[in-house]
Amino acid sequence: MFTYNYQKFMNNKLNLQPKFLLLTLSCITILLIQSSCNSYKKVPYFQDLSRTQITKENIDNYTTFTIQPHDQLSISVGSKNPEADVVFGNNQQNSGTNPANANYGYTVNDKGQVKLPLLGLVKVTGLSTDELAEQLQKSLAPYLSSPTVTVTVVNFKVAVLGDVLRPNVYTSNSERLTIPEALSLAGDLNITGKREDIVLVREKDGKREYIPIDLTKKEIFTSPYFYLKSNDLIYVTPNKSKLSTVSDKGYQNASLIIGALSVIAIAISLFKN
Repeated sequence: MFTYNYQKFMNNKLNLQPKFLLLTLSCITILLIQSSCNSYKKVPYFQDLSRTQITKENIDNYTTFTIQPHDQLSISVGSKNPEADVVFGNNQQNSGTNPANANYGYTVNDKGQVKLPLLGLVKVTGLSTDELAEQLQKSLAPYLSSPTVTVTVVNFKVAVLGDVLRPNVYTSNSERLTIPEALSLAGDLNITGKREDIVLVREKDGKREYIPIDLTKKEIFTSPYFYLKSNDLIYVTPNKSKLSTVSDKGYQNASLIIGALSVIAIAISLFKN
């Protein structure tokens, strides 16, 4: 009697084990899929922006670039008397006409001035490049015949570091550089970069600001910080672990677990038979 009951117990136990293994396998599979889906939700940019219809809005957050101390200015002057233009030097005051040269053009000093031929020290900070060109044009009128002046900033630069493909300091030929454009220069965020946890560091009027940026929301487009200023710094916070590495290991581990459970299930089935 005892032997019969023990054998019945063992048979029931063996019958339950494959079911338990299959249940465990199902739970592991569901957890892996759920983990993958939860990770993906953090990846897309501008998640609350409609993908099914056109959205329009006014651009009212752009502020004109203004010249600051330590900016390098390219100042080109032309007039009806070319021989007089040579006096101005066309950026040659500071060793050459190559924008790649750190001394190219005219560097704005700490007092916000540049020293120009014929005009001497000129206050330039707080002005846009167009405003400065207009001011210089008027100031040069007594010296040159119908002068024309073009002013550009040649050292507009931003630093991008953190979890991006190519962290570096990037220069731009445009005074109108946006956060997405700067991140594109850096090769975009890595898959492990936290889209909702980006910090913009900006120095202005002797103060430093630390501005949180969230790329998962379309509010970035209307943010007053969407358009960058020269010398801005963008930092992309990385995740605690590299998602791609974790995903690869997760799937490898899952395959190993599934294979092991399958072998165990087959062994139990064979042992039972």
